[in-house]
Amino acid sequence: MLNRVRLEIELLERHILVMKAVVDHQPIGIMKLSELLDLPFHRIRYSLRVLEQMGYIRASQAGAVATPKTSEFLSSLEKELDDMINLLESIREIPPSIRMTDNF
Repeated sequence: MLNRVRLEIELLERHILVMKAVVDHQPIGIMKLSELLDLPFHRIRYSLRVLEQMGYIRASQAGAVATPKTSEFLSSLEKELDDMINLLESIREIPPSIRMTDNF
């Protein structure tokens, strides 16, 4: 179960790296992003497709560019990450004697 969560976090990290690289170097193509981030072409392409579907970037003739939605996301990122860290910390603090019930 936790392995799946870890994989999702790693994927999120890659999407955020690609998003930030687009913001910093826009317009930018897949090949340049691949070089810049030292990631395989197919992983960059996948992240770009996901980010485009979510409305964070858009394709242009010169390459990927960020949308206004990107700045909204990045401005709230620190708080969202802090909230997730707090949630994980609260899970860590669950006493081992507490057992899950059928209510979960």
